[in-house]
Amino acid sequence: MKAVKFSINRLCAIISVLLVLFFTATAVLLYLLTDSTSTIYVIVVLAVFVFVCIFSFIAIVRKKLTAFSDMLCRQLDEMLQDNIENSLFAEEETLFYKINHRLFRLYGVMRENRQSIAREREDLQELISDVSHQVKTPIANLKMIETTLLEQDVAEQKRKEFLSAMGGQLDKLDFLMQALIKTSRLETGIISLEKKKQPIYDTLAAALGGIILNAEKKNIEVLVHCPESIEVTHDRKWTSEALFNILDNAVKYTQKGGMIRIKVEKWEMYLKIDISDNGKGIPEKHHAEIFKRFYRESEVHNIDGIGIGLYLTREIITMQGGYVKVASSPQKGATFSVFLPAH
Repeated sequence: MKAVKFSINRLCAIISVLLVLFFTATAVLLYLLTDSTSTIYVIVVLAVFVFVCIFSFIAIVRKKLTAFSDMLCRQLDEMLQDNIENSLFAEEETLFYKINHRLFRLYGVMRENRQSIAREREDLQELISDVSHQVKTPIANLKMIETTLLEQDVAEQKRKEFLSAMGGQLDKLDFLMQALIKTSRLETGIISLEKKKQPIYDTLAAALGGIILNAEKKNIEVLVHCPESIEVTHDRKWTSEALFNILDNAVKYTQKGGMIRIKVEKWEMYLKIDISDNGKGIPEKHHAEIFKRFYRESEVHNIDGIGIGLYLTREIITMQGGYVKVASSPQKGATFSVFLPAH
């Protein structure tokens, strides 16, 4: 069955016809009852008055609706062009203002979502660019070694050296992939930190276990001042990872026979962990950049690393409500201070 669509004009016409019929019937009925023509005049005047009131009301409403629809369309056009600044309606408690207010809220949410998507796209493009840059060198080295082994007669000793070099490049790729996996899991919230109040001593010990061997190879003395009774709310696994990254850098950039000092203090609001070395130091202009993903100073490219450790450290500590500071100058070593909420 075909639905009947009524326009406003058609509805007004129908109401007018019904009113005319009603007043006509009323006039005829009253004339028959009173047999007076004055009654008809009264009904006609009343009918004219009612029609004037109704059509005046309709005209006013129609004018307001037309003005509102024009302003609404103009505002929607400006929203589509992302060229809107202020509300076009007066801030008063009217139906028009309520609609406009909610329209602005919707527009704000949509704009924020659009900006968030744009930021995520930029981050993804930056990550892809960084990863491609990082994997380019080891892959090129692996291809070169493979070509040499396949196309040339190589002595047994040399072949072992090439295979060992391939193993080193594969280890670098594996380390890069693992670091990227950790980073993506932290940033996307796949990994939730399990924070609980526990001794920081055990967490620090786990981090130190990963660097002791390399420190001994370089004859670096590691001094630790950490009372076993100090407890703080933190995730042991990931906090240990964050501290290890700082300690690993300290070992890498400290000369043979150097020293690393670790000091833990409990303050009123924070637990402070200072990790100091007497290595090459970091110029002040690079203090903010060292926490960026894949950032490495040009002077240290001969040292193994991909420049993601400090980035991970900052992300892990920040997710626990803390922060990381660095104090350093060239040839005077560096001190990384990790602050974790004490409560």
